[in-house]
Amino acid sequence: MKNSYGLQWNLHQALKCAILIGDFFLNHFYRITMAPKHGQLIYEGKAKRIFETDLEDVVLIEFKNDATAFNAVKHEEFEGKGRVNCEISSHLFELLGEAGIPTHYLSRVTDCWMRSKRVKIIPLEVVVRNIATGSLCRQTPIEQGTKLFPPLLDFYFKDDGLGDPLLSEARLEKLGLISEKNQLNVEEISLHVNDLLKSFFKKADLTLVDFKLEFGVDGNGQILLSDEISPDTCRIWDQRKSDDKDRILDKDRFRNDLGGLVDAYGEVLKRIQGVSSKQHNCS
Repeated sequence: MKNSYGLQWNLHQALKCAILIGDFFLNHFYRITMAPKHGQLIYEGKAKRIFETDLEDVVLIEFKNDATAFNAVKHEEFEGKGRVNCEISSHLFELLGEAGIPTHYLSRVTDCWMRSKRVKIIPLEVVVRNIATGSLCRQTPIEQGTKLFPPLLDFYFKDDGLGDPLLSEARLEKLGLISEKNQLNVEEISLHVNDLLKSFFKKADLTLVDFKLEFGVDGNGQILLSDEISPDTCRIWDQRKSDDKDRILDKDRFRNDLGGLVDAYGEVLKRIQGVSSKQHNCS
């Protein structure tokens, strides 16, 4: 009996290993075969890869399944995350584009791939806050959940090595990362994006708590909203839930070990699709 049990256990472990190896190669094969034709890798970040195309001013962006937190100290992969974030970002870039916001977005190509204008990213992260939470409450006496009106807009220096530090107006001017005219343009666009997204999310019973934006400059010198807009870059709360943890539908589920990351992102996508469908049917 002892040997029989041991044999069964070994067969069970071998089967588990075979399934894991099979999944790895299947996912790798799927990623390769479903990838659109592209050129050389230009840049790989924590959540995306950017590739050249046949057109000098157009790139392809692949959304990865990686989730990172605390400057990539915490890292894990979640099957399906890249697809969901790509689809959410595509929907929201299309929404903003229709409202007149200049963006780098051109089209969604396949599940995890987006076609965009090539830009030079300005090394600044623009964070817009509607409700106090996260680092704002850790760094100031402002209480968790305080509504911020008008919304608070902060600039951070985009540099992982330095921990993406918060910039004062004086530091921003000293670094010379952006002209005064372009800074005012970025601030105006960011606050307009906030108004549009808050209104849209409200129709989906979602609260836009805060979010991060990045901007780039295209070959003509135009400032364009770039990167992505997804639960990776936004804090989103479910208005249908009252529990402080259950209502979280963003990367805080990963940061705080709450689980259900892809399910939460999927719920955001489902709500966005529902509102978009109603708007298109009414138009």
